[in-house]
Amino acid sequence: MKLKLKNPLTFFDLETTGTSVVKDRILEISVVKVMPNGETIVKTNKINPTVPIPPETSVIHGIYDEDVKDAPTFKNVAKSLAQFLEGSDLAGFNILKFDVPLLVEEFLRVGIDFDVSKRKLIDAQKIFHMMEKRTLSAAYKFYCNKDLTDAHSAEADTKATLEVLEAQVEKYDGQEVVDNLGNKLGVIENNMDTLHQLTSTNMVDLAGRIVLNNDGVACFNFGKHRNRPVTDVLKAEPNYYEWMMRGDFPQDTKRRLTEIKLKAFSSLNR
Repeated sequence: MKLKLKNPLTFFDLETTGTSVVKDRILEISVVKVMPNGETIVKTNKINPTVPIPPETSVIHGIYDEDVKDAPTFKNVAKSLAQFLEGSDLAGFNILKFDVPLLVEEFLRVGIDFDVSKRKLIDAQKIFHMMEKRTLSAAYKFYCNKDLTDAHSAEADTKATLEVLEAQVEKYDGQEVVDNLGNKLGVIENNMDTLHQLTSTNMVDLAGRIVLNNDGVACFNFGKHRNRPVTDVLKAEPNYYEWMMRGDFPQDTKRRLTEIKLKAFSSLNR
Protein backbone atom coordinates (compact mmCIF):
# COMPACT_ATOMS: atom_id res chain seq x y z
CA MET A 1 0.00 0.00 0.00
CA LYS A 2 1.34 3.43 -0.97
CA LEU A 3 1.63 5.94 1.85
CA LYS A 4 -0.65 8.96 1.49
CA LEU A 5 1.66 11.91 1.95
CA LYS A 6 1.11 15.65 2.04
CA ASN A 7 4.75 16.32 2.91
CA PRO A 8 7.89 14.34 2.09
CA LEU A 9 8.47 11.61 4.66
CA THR A 10 12.11 10.82 5.43
CA PHE A 11 12.94 7.50 7.02
CA PHE A 12 16.32 7.49 8.71
CA ASP A 13 18.61 5.37 10.84
CA LEU A 14 21.82 6.17 12.68
CA GLU A 15 24.88 4.17 13.58
CA THR A 16 26.67 5.79 16.49
CA THR A 17 29.62 5.57 18.87
CA GLY A 18 27.29 4.56 21.71
CA THR A 19 23.89 5.09 23.28
CA SER A 20 24.32 8.44 25.05
CA VAL A 21 22.55 11.36 23.41
CA VAL A 22 24.87 13.77 25.22
CA LYS A 23 28.23 12.05 24.80
CA ASP A 24 28.03 9.93 21.66
CA ARG A 25 28.33 10.86 17.99
CA ILE A 26 26.93 9.78 14.64
CA LEU A 27 29.08 7.45 12.51
CA GLU A 28 26.67 6.80 9.69
CA ILE A 29 23.31 8.17 8.63
CA SER A 30 21.07 6.57 6.04
CA VAL A 31 17.93 8.27 4.78
CA VAL A 32 15.15 7.27 2.43
CA LYS A 33 13.11 10.30 1.45
CA VAL A 34 9.66 9.45 0.09
CA MET A 35 8.01 12.20 -1.92
CA PRO A 36 4.21 12.68 -2.13
CA ASN A 37 4.34 11.46 -5.76
CA GLY A 38 5.95 8.18 -4.65
CA GLU A 39 9.50 9.04 -5.74
CA THR A 40 12.20 7.88 -3.30
CA ILE A 41 15.65 9.34 -2.74
CA VAL A 42 18.21 7.25 -0.86
CA LYS A 43 21.37 8.66 0.72
CA THR A 44 23.86 6.99 3.05
CA ASN A 45 26.92 8.74 4.44
CA LYS A 46 29.72 7.75 6.79
CA ILE A 47 30.59 10.44 9.34
CA ASN A 48 33.89 11.04 11.13
CA PRO A 49 32.80 11.35 14.77
CA THR A 50 36.09 13.08 15.76
CA VAL A 51 36.27 10.76 18.78
CA PRO A 52 37.46 7.14 19.07
CA ILE A 53 34.87 4.44 18.48
CA PRO A 54 34.69 2.01 21.43
CA PRO A 55 35.70 -1.50 20.25
CA GLU A 56 32.60 -3.05 21.82
CA THR A 57 30.44 -0.70 19.73
CA SER A 58 32.34 -1.46 16.51
CA VAL A 59 31.65 -5.15 17.04
CA ILE A 60 27.92 -4.40 16.87
CA HIS A 61 27.71 -2.30 13.70
CA GLY A 62 31.01 -3.18 12.02
CA ILE A 63 32.27 0.41 11.71
CA TYR A 64 35.81 1.00 12.96
CA ASP A 65 37.97 4.10 13.30
CA GLU A 66 39.77 3.23 10.07
CA ASP A 67 36.46 3.20 8.17
CA VAL A 68 35.61 6.81 9.00
CA LYS A 69 39.00 8.52 9.37
CA ASP A 70 38.68 10.15 5.93
CA ALA A 71 34.91 10.73 6.11
CA PRO A 72 33.47 14.24 6.56
CA THR A 73 32.57 15.38 10.05
CA PHE A 74 28.97 16.14 10.95
CA LYS A 75 29.83 19.82 10.83
CA ASN A 76 30.88 19.36 7.19
CA VAL A 77 27.55 17.80 6.17
CA ALA A 78 25.16 19.48 8.60
CA LYS A 79 24.07 22.35 6.32
CA SER A 80 23.36 20.17 3.29
CA LEU A 81 21.63 17.55 5.46
CA ALA A 82 19.40 20.17 7.06
CA GLN A 83 18.48 21.47 3.60
CA PHE A 84 17.71 17.92 2.42
CA LEU A 85 15.40 17.40 5.41
CA GLU A 86 13.74 20.81 5.08
CA GLY A 87 9.95 20.48 5.02
CA SER A 88 10.09 16.75 5.58
CA ASP A 89 8.40 14.71 8.27
CA LEU A 90 10.53 12.02 9.94
CA ALA A 91 10.01 8.29 10.35
CA GLY A 92 11.96 5.27 11.53
CA PHE A 93 12.03 2.32 13.89
CA ASN A 94 12.48 3.28 17.56
CA ILE A 95 13.58 6.80 16.62
CA LEU A 96 11.78 8.77 19.33
CA LYS A 97 13.97 7.79 22.26
CA PHE A 98 17.36 7.99 20.58
CA ASP A 99 17.75 8.74 16.87
CA VAL A 100 15.74 11.96 16.80
CA PRO A 101 17.22 13.39 20.04
CA LEU A 102 20.78 12.56 18.93
CA LEU A 103 20.26 14.04 15.46
CA VAL A 104 18.92 17.25 16.99
CA GLU A 105 21.84 17.30 19.43
CA GLU A 106 24.37 16.94 16.62
CA PHE A 107 22.78 19.84 14.74
CA LEU A 108 22.81 22.02 17.87
CA ARG A 109 26.50 21.28 18.44
CA VAL A 110 27.29 22.92 15.10
CA GLY A 111 24.92 25.84 15.62
CA ILE A 112 21.92 24.65 13.59
CA ASP A 113 18.51 24.70 15.29
CA PHE A 114 16.91 21.62 13.74
CA ASP A 115 13.38 22.18 15.03
CA VAL A 116 11.22 19.04 15.00
CA SER A 117 8.27 20.57 16.84
CA LYS A 118 6.42 21.32 13.60
CA ARG A 119 7.30 18.02 11.92
CA LYS A 120 5.31 14.82 12.13
CA LEU A 121 7.35 12.07 13.83
CA ILE A 122 6.31 8.51 13.01
CA ASP A 123 7.81 5.55 14.85
CA ALA A 124 7.05 2.15 13.32
CA GLN A 125 8.10 0.39 16.53
CA LYS A 126 5.38 2.20 18.46
CA ILE A 127 2.75 0.96 16.02
CA PHE A 128 4.21 -2.55 16.21
CA HIS A 129 3.97 -2.60 20.00
CA MET A 130 0.50 -1.06 20.03
CA MET A 131 -0.94 -3.53 17.56
CA GLU A 132 0.97 -6.70 18.47
CA LYS A 133 0.36 -6.87 22.20
CA ARG A 134 2.76 -8.72 24.45
CA THR A 135 0.16 -9.67 27.07
CA LEU A 136 -0.85 -13.12 28.31
CA SER A 137 -4.22 -12.70 26.57
CA ALA A 138 -2.45 -11.98 23.27
CA ALA A 139 -0.09 -14.94 23.72
CA TYR A 140 -3.03 -17.23 24.55
CA LYS A 141 -4.82 -16.15 21.39
CA PHE A 142 -1.68 -16.47 19.24
CA TYR A 143 -0.44 -19.85 20.49
CA CYS A 144 -3.67 -21.54 21.56
CA ASN A 145 -6.22 -19.70 19.40
CA LYS A 146 -8.41 -19.15 22.45
CA ASP A 147 -9.78 -16.04 24.16
CA LEU A 148 -8.75 -15.58 27.77
CA THR A 149 -12.19 -14.65 29.09
CA ASP A 150 -11.19 -14.48 32.76
CA ALA A 151 -8.00 -12.47 32.27
CA HIS A 152 -6.45 -11.27 35.54
CA SER A 153 -8.10 -14.06 37.48
CA ALA A 154 -5.11 -15.79 39.07
CA GLU A 155 -6.33 -19.30 38.31
CA ALA A 156 -7.32 -18.53 34.72
CA ASP A 157 -4.01 -16.76 34.05
CA THR A 158 -2.02 -19.62 35.54
CA LYS A 159 -3.83 -22.29 33.52
CA ALA A 160 -3.49 -20.22 30.36
CA THR A 161 0.25 -19.82 30.92
CA LEU A 162 0.62 -23.61 31.16
CA GLU A 163 -1.17 -24.02 27.82
CA VAL A 164 0.94 -21.26 26.25
CA LEU A 165 4.22 -22.87 27.31
CA GLU A 166 3.10 -26.27 26.03
CA ALA A 167 2.14 -24.69 22.70
CA GLN A 168 5.43 -22.78 22.51
CA VAL A 169 7.50 -25.92 23.07
CA GLU A 170 5.50 -27.77 20.43
CA LYS A 171 5.69 -24.91 17.91
CA TYR A 172 9.39 -24.10 18.29
CA ASP A 173 10.85 -27.51 19.23
CA GLY A 174 14.29 -27.85 17.68
CA GLN A 175 14.47 -24.25 16.47
CA GLU A 176 17.58 -22.18 17.12
CA VAL A 177 17.30 -18.99 19.17
CA VAL A 178 19.48 -15.99 18.31
CA ASP A 179 19.68 -12.49 19.82
CA ASN A 180 19.39 -9.20 17.94
CA LEU A 181 23.07 -9.37 16.98
CA GLY A 182 22.78 -12.86 15.54
CA ASN A 183 24.51 -14.58 18.45
CA LYS A 184 23.28 -18.13 19.05
CA LEU A 185 21.60 -18.48 22.44
CA GLY A 186 20.50 -22.11 22.23
CA VAL A 187 17.78 -24.35 20.87
CA ILE A 188 14.17 -24.65 22.03
CA GLU A 189 13.48 -28.15 23.35
CA ASN A 190 11.17 -29.86 25.80
CA ASN A 191 13.69 -29.68 28.61
CA MET A 192 13.33 -27.44 31.65
CA ASP A 193 17.08 -26.96 32.10
CA THR A 194 17.29 -25.69 28.53
CA LEU A 195 14.27 -23.41 28.88
CA HIS A 196 15.65 -22.03 32.12
CA GLN A 197 18.94 -21.12 30.46
CA LEU A 198 17.12 -19.44 27.59
CA THR A 199 14.63 -17.46 29.65
CA SER A 200 16.61 -16.57 32.75
CA THR A 201 18.05 -13.08 32.58
CA ASN A 202 21.48 -11.69 33.38
CA MET A 203 20.17 -10.02 36.53
CA VAL A 204 22.18 -10.57 39.70
CA ASP A 205 19.53 -9.04 41.93
CA LEU A 206 15.81 -9.27 41.30
CA ALA A 207 15.43 -5.52 40.78
CA GLY A 208 18.01 -5.55 37.98
CA ARG A 209 20.28 -2.99 39.63
CA ILE A 210 23.23 -5.36 39.19
CA VAL A 211 23.61 -7.49 36.06
CA LEU A 212 26.16 -9.81 34.50
CA ASN A 213 27.94 -8.51 31.41
CA ASN A 214 28.92 -10.68 28.45
CA ASP A 215 31.97 -11.91 30.38
CA GLY A 216 29.90 -12.92 33.38
CA VAL A 217 31.14 -10.02 35.52
CA ALA A 218 28.67 -8.33 37.88
CA CYS A 219 28.19 -4.69 36.84
CA PHE A 220 26.00 -1.84 38.03
CA ASN A 221 22.98 -1.28 35.78
CA PHE A 222 22.01 2.24 36.82
CA GLY A 223 23.35 5.68 37.59
CA LYS A 224 26.80 7.12 37.05
CA HIS A 225 28.48 3.70 37.31
CA ARG A 226 26.26 1.91 34.79
CA ASN A 227 28.15 -0.90 33.01
CA ARG A 228 31.12 -0.67 35.41
CA PRO A 229 32.13 -3.81 37.35
CA VAL A 230 30.83 -3.65 40.90
CA THR A 231 34.18 -4.64 42.39
CA ASP A 232 36.00 -1.88 40.47
CA VAL A 233 33.58 0.73 41.76
CA LEU A 234 33.77 -0.47 45.37
CA LYS A 235 37.56 -0.43 45.28
CA ALA A 236 37.76 3.05 43.77
CA GLU A 237 34.84 4.50 45.72
CA PRO A 238 34.28 2.57 48.99
CA ASN A 239 31.62 5.02 50.17
CA TYR A 240 29.37 3.94 47.28
CA TYR A 241 28.63 0.71 49.13
CA GLU A 242 27.55 2.63 52.23
CA TRP A 243 25.42 4.96 50.12
CA MET A 244 23.56 2.03 48.59
CA MET A 245 23.10 0.29 51.93
CA ARG A 246 21.52 3.46 53.34
CA GLY A 247 19.54 4.13 50.18
CA ASP A 248 16.06 3.14 49.09
CA PHE A 249 17.10 -0.13 47.45
CA PRO A 250 15.42 -3.54 47.92
CA GLN A 251 16.87 -5.80 50.59
CA ASP A 252 17.67 -8.36 47.90
CA THR A 253 19.81 -5.79 46.07
CA LYS A 254 21.68 -4.92 49.26
CA ARG A 255 22.20 -8.61 50.02
CA ARG A 256 23.65 -9.34 46.59
CA LEU A 257 25.86 -6.26 46.75
CA THR A 258 27.19 -7.38 50.12
CA GLU A 259 27.87 -10.88 48.80
CA ILE A 260 29.90 -9.46 45.91
CA LYS A 261 31.83 -7.18 48.24
CA LEU A 262 32.63 -9.91 50.74
CA LYS A 263 33.73 -12.33 48.02
CA ALA A 264 35.93 -9.76 46.31
CA PHE A 265 37.65 -8.44 49.38
CA SER A 266 38.06 -11.81 51.06
CA SER A 267 39.97 -13.02 48.00
CA LEU A 268 42.24 -9.97 48.22
CA ASN A 269 43.09 -10.72 51.85
CA ARG A 270 44.13 -14.31 51.26
